[in-house]
Amino acid sequence: MKYALIGCGRVSVNHINAAVDNGLDIVGLCDIVPGKARLKAIETGLSDNIPCYTDYMKMIEDQKPELVAIATVSGAHAKIAVDCINAGCNVIIEKPMAMSIEDADKIIEAENRNGVKVCANHQNRFNDAVQHMRDALLGGRFGKLFYGAVSVRWMRDESYYKNDDWRGTWKNDGGTLMNQCIHAIDLLRWMMGDELTEVIGVTDNLNHPYIEGEDIGLAVLRFKNGSYGLLDGTVNTFGGDYEETLALFGQDGFAKLGGTCVNKIDEWRFSDGNDIETAHKTGIGENPPNVYGFGHRSLYTDMIEAIKTDRAPYIDSAAGKRALEAVLAIYKSSAEKRPVSLPLKNVATTDFIGLFDKK
Repeated sequence: MKYALIGCGRVSVNHINAAVDNGLDIVGLCDIVPGKARLKAIETGLSDNIPCYTDYMKMIEDQKPELVAIATVSGAHAKIAVDCINAGCNVIIEKPMAMSIEDADKIIEAENRNGVKVCANHQNRFNDAVQHMRDALLGGRFGKLFYGAVSVRWMRDESYYKNDDWRGTWKNDGGTLMNQCIHAIDLLRWMMGDELTEVIGVTDNLNHPYIEGEDIGLAVLRFKNGSYGLLDGTVNTFGGDYEETLALFGQDGFAKLGGTCVNKIDEWRFSDGNDIETAHKTGIGENPPNVYGFGHRSLYTDMIEAIKTDRAPYIDSAAGKRALEAVLAIYKSSAEKRPVSLPLKNVATTDFIGLFDKK
């Protein structure tokens, strides 16, 4: 299967490695910065003959890839995705899939109209520990769910934001909830039944005056099934990336995933007594070298199978929109200082330009 990558920045190595591991025929790399795609090809050990471009539409026209991954500046995801879809490509979109509800809907409409597959790149769903929790949930081991809680406690300093001028901007990135926390938000919504009805959120910028977005976000989420979600996320953790956790509290069970990116099981307790996992729970999980984890490889495997068998990807475009919607709902609640009901319509990150300017 012919594959091309658009965007050769921080996370592109994970995409290239996943493509190689899955035996894809890499026919092109693209980045708007001249020479950047070629440097990434060298860094990842690809052939010197890999075509490199600065114009993604020229690459698609020349190479006609069946599968394209988009790992550019977040604010460019939606336009590039729609262009690729309209050209007949199946698409993997890095998080967030878009910066507005309107643009997410444009992606889904183009996908349906062109009969291609779109996958939202929430790779942590494929973590061993996450899959273990999901199996327990679907198996009914938690019983009635009361609430779920996620925490993302990482550190991003001034050098991180100054390295690329789009980071932390409302137009092209958002703040910590949209960039660093959206994977955890995706997991929380997914595990709690997806049907989110109301959000109460608070955001602030406490320690990063050189960015437009928030560096801390707190929220309570209400789900249609009567359960609740709790979120705290920040990039103000002193000393580096401390943890990304996910806990589920049910009538018949409690489990907590931890590590730097929900990559291991910390607690595993159920009333059914079938807890042989508890004795060796430290063996369930992974030790990734960074917060991106190992999920890209499995995500690519699933996407390839979805294309070949004409089924929906495990993480489809609707899932990408749901994660985006949850973040935008928190932003809207914080800005308007009130609970916000879902579903959302016509909300974008750019609605919040200037939110912290008076601090």
